[in-house]
Amino acid sequence: MAKTKRQLEWCVVRLGEDLNWWVDEISDDVHWDVDGLSIIDPRQMSYIIDLIEPLNDYGFEANLLEAAFFPFRIEKDLGEGRVHLRRANETFLDTEEHLFALPNLIDEETGPYADFVDHITKLRVKLLNDTIDFEQKLTMDEIEEEIREEQNTNFIEGSAVHLFTEIVNILEYVPAGYESDDEEEGKTRAIEEEVSDDFPDIDEKEEEELKKDESLRWEEDEDDDEDDDSIAVDDEEDLDELEDDDEEEDEEEDDLEDEDEESSPRGRKKG
Repeated sequence: MAKTKRQLEWCVVRLGEDLNWWVDEISDDVHWDVDGLSIIDPRQMSYIIDLIEPLNDYGFEANLLEAAFFPFRIEKDLGEGRVHLRRANETFLDTEEHLFALPNLIDEETGPYADFVDHITKLRVKLLNDTIDFEQKLTMDEIEEEIREEQNTNFIEGSAVHLFTEIVNILEYVPAGYESDDEEEGKTRAIEEEVSDDFPDIDEKEEEELKKDESLRWEEDEDDDEDDDSIAVDDEEDLDELEDDDEEEDEEEDDLEDEDEESSPRGRKKG
C-alpha cells in the first residue's frame, strides 16, 4: 500500500517589521489560511522551553508541546527577508537542531495547540498560587480574561497577535502588584541580550578606522579639550606667580649681601 503524502510539507515565511516571522505561502492551502498566520522561530522556541522548565514540578506533559507544533527546518534563503522551510521529523525537546514551530491551528477551539495553551495556563496558576500569598486564590479565568483583553485591543487596532506573544504572556503572567525583582531583572536581561544580538561584531581593523573618524567623536571630547585649555591657563598663571616670587627672593638676597658687606671690617671705609 502506497504511503500517503503529507499535505503540509513546506511553507514560505517572511520576517515582519515587528521582527517576528509570518507565513506567506503554505503547501496545504486547503486547511490553512496564511492571513495573519504566525510561526515561531528557533530562538523564540528555545525561550518558550526555558519558561516551561519550572512547570515540570507541577506535572507538565511534554507530549502536549510536541503535538501542538509542526517542526520545520530552513531549506533555502529566498532573500529580502523570505525563507523557504521544509517539514522536519525531529521533536523539539529531543534535538539540538534549530527548528521553526508552526502551531497546529487546524482546529483552534479543541485542537492540539488549544490543549497546550490550556495546559500551561493551568500549571501557571498552580505555580503562582504556590509561590505567592494571595488574599484569594488565582484562577484561570483571571489570566484568560486579561490576555483576551489584550488580544481584543490588538484586533481593534488592526494588528495580528503573534502566537509567541500569546504563549509568553501566559508563561510570564503575574498579577499586577506582585511582580518580583528577579522576574523584572530577568526580563531586562533578556531584552538586553536580544538587543545585543541585533548588532554585528566589529573586527579590530574596523574599530581602528572608526576611532580615526573625526566625525564620530563625542561631545565629551570637546568638553575635555576645554577643560585642558583652562588647566593650561591656570598653569601659566601659576608659573608667572612663581617667577615673580623668585625675583623678589633674588632682590632680598642682594640687599642682605650689601648689608653684610657694609657691616664687615673690609666693607667699612677708613675715616
